[in-house]
Amino acid sequence: MTTVLIVDDQALQRLGFSMLIEQYPDLSTVGEATHGVEAVRLAAELRPDVVLMDVRMPGMDGIEATRRIVRSGGRSRVLVLTTFDLDEYAYAALRAGASGFLLKDALPEELVAGIRAVAAGDAVISPGLTRKLIDAFADRMPGRTPEQDRRLDALTDREREVLTVMAAGWSNTEIAERLCLAESTVKSHVSRILAKIGARDRVQAVIFAYDAGLVRPA
Repeated sequence: MTTVLIVDDQALQRLGFSMLIEQYPDLSTVGEATHGVEAVRLAAELRPDVVLMDVRMPGMDGIEATRRIVRSGGRSRVLVLTTFDLDEYAYAALRAGASGFLLKDALPEELVAGIRAVAAGDAVISPGLTRKLIDAFADRMPGRTPEQDRRLDALTDREREVLTVMAAGWSNTEIAERLCLAESTVKSHVSRILAKIGARDRVQAVIFAYDAGLVRPA
């Protein structure tokens, strides 16, 4: 059973999401929050698998709530809902540690698939779109830190190569074909990379690659 915390300041939106989620036997709504502060508190209390987070709310918005939930080190992963795929809120959500985002006009089946994917540890946004977002907002990227240098130094030459092409938007299958590796080997490399750099998923790994200067915006 995948548990979901719904965060939205509009009652009708929360009701609609909850009714949709409860239609599926493998999904369950465990709580609802109307603003960011409540979202952070309920995420700590209920420990949901997925937090379905609206970004635009009064008081503490969804970006800051996402940042606090991720920094708490809990099990919950955040799936953000936003209006545009290349807007500043989507970019800020990923930088805050969200595992992906969906547009508010996504089809019901897309939302359900997104919740399941995030719960399974996958990212609900392609690395290619992550790259477009980073390119669009490159002027907001922070400088490289000593901690990033340390994590980068922990990677082998092959792991650096795999991380670089991950940041370019290559899938595991494409990495395997172009680097002449077995796909199982690529998956092992990706798992080790995520562990060494402290990234929860591929999207956060792509952001790390840019922040650390391994790759640069177009």
